[in-house]
Amino acid sequence: MTIKHLTMAELEAGLDHIRQSPRDGGVLEMIVRRPFTDKRELLPEGVLETAVGLLGDNWQARGSKSMPDGTANPDAQLTLMNSRAADLVAQSRDRWPLAGDQLYVDFDLSVENIPPGTRLGIGEAVVEVTALPHTGCQKFVARFGKDAMKFVNSPQGKQLHLRGINTKVVQPGTIRLGDSVSKL
Repeated sequence: MTIKHLTMAELEAGLDHIRQSPRDGGVLEMIVRRPFTDKRELLPEGVLETAVGLLGDNWQARGSKSMPDGTANPDAQLTLMNSRAADLVAQSRDRWPLAGDQLYVDFDLSVENIPPGTRLGIGEAVVEVTALPHTGCQKFVARFGKDAMKFVNSPQGKQLHLRGINTKVVQPGTIRLGDSVSKL
């Protein structure tokens, strides 16, 4: 299957569908563990822990350039991306994991719906939305195109959190595909 990068007009045409995401009672559609850089494992279930995020993910070991000592940023422990936005930029479900997020949810991630500090129940776990913006990187551009990066980082894209959100685990637990995502 040949994938072309969508134009800004093609991406903007998908906004109405993204805006129809559930504001509460969403669904966990994909769990992706990243054991090593550029490696992805799709999981039917995962365990979220307060110290390490998604068990087996490389978040903690990878660290962060944004931290003075290079350690992992606790406000970027776990990233969630709207599955409708992922499907639009990736153009097929098998390409969603290339975005680099761990959880893909059919849920309204907009600033209006879930501002920083909002807690979300996912399966047995609870995560808290952090204020740290999730803006993407050069890998996102390489995989989905310059217009996709401009689209998710446009004023409208930022308001809807089309690139996703950063969260931290505040209550550990098991999560499974199909689990409900709800505001607490």
